Amino acid sequence: MTDEEDEGSMTLNVGQRVRLRAELRLAGSVTPAGEPAEDAGVFAASLALAAGIEGTVERVEEHHRRQSHEVREYQRLKSLLDDFGHQMPAASRKQVEEQVGALEEEWVAYQREMLRVTVRVRLDNGFILDDAPEEAFASA
Repeated sequence: MTDEEDEGSMTLNVGQRVRLRAELRLAGSVTPAGEPAEDAGVFAASLALAAGIEGTVERVEEHHRRQSHEVREYQRLKSLLDDFGHQMPAASRKQVEEQVGALEEEWVAYQREMLRVTVRVRLDNGFILDDAPEEAFASA
């Protein structure tokens, strides 16, 4: 496994020093801190943060994706097949196997995005990136 692969699979921790993996460009409306929300969009701005900028992780949040009906049904049928498939009549087993196969794509997609981790990082230049995907950072 290369260092790049290892960094991509890491889990960040509060207090950990990190660096930005790629340049970011933030654009949109800006409201001065402490101003009422209805004054949003008073200014328009753009900000670029260079790759390699370092900072400290202040918060790590895990967001679990909700299971769809199809994912729950896949789990139920797969469990049934694994536990009792050898006892089922051949036609019933074949029918359950086909149903599991039809739901497999939904299951694979769910597993790929089952857990999303976001972080709040205070960069050394004073900027704070909040709700940023964990993948945007590497260990410093």
